[in-house]
Amino acid sequence: MARFSLELDEDQLEIQAWVHGFARDVIRPVGHEWDEREETPWPVIEDAAEVGLYSLEFVSHIFADPAGLLVPVVMEELAWGDAGIALAMLGTTLPVTAILAGGTREQVEEWLPRCFRDDDGKPAVAAFAVSEADAGSDVSSLRTRAVYHEATDEWELNGAKTWATNGGIAGVHVVVASVDPDLGPRGQASFVVPPGTPGLSQGQVFKKMGIRASHTAEVVLYRCRVPGRCLLGGKERLDERLNRVREGRTSGRSQAAMATFEASRPAVGAQALGVARAAYERALEYARQRRQFGRAIIENQAVAFKLADMKTLIDASRLLVWRAAWMSSQHKRFESGEGSMSKLFAGETAVKVTDEAIQILGGAGYVRDEPVERWHRDAKIFTIFEGTSEIQRLVIARAITGLHIR
Repeated sequence: MARFSLELDEDQLEIQAWVHGFARDVIRPVGHEWDEREETPWPVIEDAAEVGLYSLEFVSHIFADPAGLLVPVVMEELAWGDAGIALAMLGTTLPVTAILAGGTREQVEEWLPRCFRDDDGKPAVAAFAVSEADAGSDVSSLRTRAVYHEATDEWELNGAKTWATNGGIAGVHVVVASVDPDLGPRGQASFVVPPGTPGLSQGQVFKKMGIRASHTAEVVLYRCRVPGRCLLGGKERLDERLNRVREGRTSGRSQAAMATFEASRPAVGAQALGVARAAYERALEYARQRRQFGRAIIENQAVAFKLADMKTLIDASRLLVWRAAWMSSQHKRFESGEGSMSKLFAGETAVKVTDEAIQILGGAGYVRDEPVERWHRDAKIFTIFEGTSEIQRLVIARAITGLHIR
């Protein structure tokens, strides 16, 4: 078992510095532009792919870190550059996580490379489609159906997904659907929809408050047929699991969507942490430079105490994120909802810190030319997507009480 340490090793520090340099020199200078354009920043993704930052090899390397810390370290630095651009790139890691968590070795080898590159070798993005109009936090209410056609060994998908990062523009889509609605969330499974599959189309593209460089859209599935091999884990494993549930013998494993979210929560917390850190650093810089009543405003307790609280919240968030990431890498169960703790605390910290940064900058922080305004808009999503703050508290409460809190 790898020893947990608060000191990053040489490899971790080297990668952190490399990613930070890319975020500083490539991402941050164009953050405002892509926020205004509200488009996927393909030139930035292509630059990242060219240097190896956006690639299966790099993602595999950080996922394989024995201490589990490289994933949150990298995600913090990218979000420090710009959360919207970071999510345009990092959105691919969610379907990658789903394939790694539920797929066979053959499926992992087939689909993971195609999440990052299309058949022509050009950079591509992937999407994870789970939420629906009537099934947001309540993933047990999914209505998208998957029906198996034995004669052709195909699964037919019908339904509509919403709030899908990279939805419709992705090559590979991973879709969570109900195979047996009578079994509720235990009757769900995940399917890979290959690039160019007939029956999958893009619906509404959402205009958002923040993370506007990240594409978010509906995904419509109508008579969308995929080969039997596209069921993650395979049909034999699915049938065994469904039979156990029908007989009242459950394995205790989470349903398809929740298993992916549980694994990704510390990573999402790390992105929130990057936004908070960016806002704190800007507020600290401004407070040192801005002079009122004959002195720098940082010399006033009202400002200095805000900065002290902001820094404390950020460091506490990082400890929670790192703990959860380390536990996941060591295959330790989140007995007390540690993954949810990390996302909850870091997400709410991002909102609090960016709000305080605007307060410190005053009117200058309220205009769109100033990045703290954008960072505040970006921060709010971290209390909403991949499980709202209320759902995180519910997960933690159920874990620590052993009760089915409603």
